[in-house]
Amino acid sequence: MKFSEIINQLNANIADHSLTQNPNQDPEITGIAAIDEATSGTLSYVESAKFASFISQTNASALIVPVNEAIQAQVEASGLAWIAAREPRLLFAQTIALFYQPYRPTPEIHPSAVIHPTAKIGNDVYIGPHAVIQPGVEIGNHVIIHPNVVIYADVKIGDRTTLHANCTIHERSQIGADCVIHSGAVIGAEGFGFVPTRTGWYKMEQSGYTVLEDGVEVGCNTAIDRPAVGETRVGRNTKIDNLVQIGHGCHIGSGCAIAGQAGMAGGVTLGNRVILAGQTGVANQAKIGDGAIASAQTGIASDVAPGEIVSGSPAIPHKLYLKIAAIYSRLPDMYQAFRQSQRQSKE
Repeated sequence: MKFSEIINQLNANIADHSLTQNPNQDPEITGIAAIDEATSGTLSYVESAKFASFISQTNASALIVPVNEAIQAQVEASGLAWIAAREPRLLFAQTIALFYQPYRPTPEIHPSAVIHPTAKIGNDVYIGPHAVIQPGVEIGNHVIIHPNVVIYADVKIGDRTTLHANCTIHERSQIGADCVIHSGAVIGAEGFGFVPTRTGWYKMEQSGYTVLEDGVEVGCNTAIDRPAVGETRVGRNTKIDNLVQIGHGCHIGSGCAIAGQAGMAGGVTLGNRVILAGQTGVANQAKIGDGAIASAQTGIASDVAPGEIVSGSPAIPHKLYLKIAAIYSRLPDMYQAFRQSQRQSKE
């Protein structure tokens, strides 16, 4: 595919039409690659000036660059074809879709699938080998259910959703349209509800249910539990990484991003567009406001205000955390100086 053809397709498919290009070169593009691994015939990208040093080293035939005159001059001098956009990484992501589409099986129901006669199956659905669909399930149109998926009773699944192999959807869960549930994920299993008594733990039945709104993606081996009463809800277009625990009764807003090994205890509330980096932990009933960000391994024990950035455990404002971190490596010397001043004061 000629570079000019790629640009034409991007112009037709994206909202941002403010693309600038070098019109003097039009190489054949056969694939895409990271800039440090690119070979002749591939297209790559430079996200910002931080990565500009790669321009003179890359073997790519064309680059997507930011709207930055210095970077554009540098890539021009290197002899590479280029296109500039306000969001180079986004444009690169859209370019990937021109060369790669995920595997999508042809609609069919495999003869080894076990489907209860009361289940309602939409049009153009694929149900793979050994999938199990229990009573009262409702599945929308163009849904893909890969092998060994288990769907418990009374589950509802919206149009165009994909359930990857070996995921499990527990009873009465509701999954919206255009969702993706990856392998090993468990949606709507019992929350961790036990009442302490003099004779031991009394099991509190988890009679609630779990709701995933449209466009939610759930990574491999993630668990989203149902509560004793009410619902656990994940808002529209929220993206959840692998190995995440979302406890019973949590309410997650729309457009959130939750990275691997993050964990939320019961009753946590996240606003919209919240970002939790890897291994973040959130304590029971904590509320995190719209647009807040927690850096990796943050321990959140109490509420976080909208838009705040927090780090550390227990969580503190990120700017304060950076000051403390800068001091941390100097603590031994500071302690020795303190001890010396103590000795001198006693003399």
